[in-house]
Amino acid sequence: MAEEIKDLIEKIQQEGIKAAEDKAREIENQANRQAEEIIKKAKVQAERLINEAKDKIAKMEESSKSLLKQAGRDLILSLRQEINAMLEKLILSSVRQTLNLGEMAKILNALVKNYSSKEDVIIALNKEDLEKMEKGFLEALKEETNKGIIIRPSDDIQAGFIISYDNGKSYYDFSDKSLAEYIGSYVKPKLNELLK
Repeated sequence: MAEEIKDLIEKIQQEGIKAAEDKAREIENQANRQAEEIIKKAKVQAERLINEAKDKIAKMEESSKSLLKQAGRDLILSLRQEINAMLEKLILSSVRQTLNLGEMAKILNALVKNYSSKEDVIIALNKEDLEKMEKGFLEALKEETNKGIIIRPSDDIQAGFIISYDNGKSYYDFSDKSLAEYIGSYVKPKLNELLK
């Protein structure tokens, strides 16, 4: 009977070991399946995240390129404006230097002498030029041409003059600003063409 108990214990042990081994294999298989599932899900999620990141990077690159293009256009426009402003100042400065008293006297002399109507000629100048020209040149021009010349000061004129032959109804503007604008209308398109 001891032998039978020993056999029974051995059999129980073997069945227990076999059951434990079967259970261990089942747990191991289940763990492997779960690990494979986790890895599969991780790969899918990683792929999705990589694709999302690539899309985000592509959008950011496109946005950056667009911003750079816009900044480049803005810079060119700003540069054009600066160059045009410098050109306007340069033209205005050159016109003011050219419209000195001697040159204005020559121009006014020609304009008044070639004017054939009997109406008064109205000339507008800045106060400083008016005082200098009125004392000598304009008095002599009045006597020489026997025409009525009315001289008026203008705060809007820094150099040059405005002349009217019909009591101010219409006029010819030879002021610095007007001449600079006229010259600029020819120079600016050529400059803009160069800047392209």
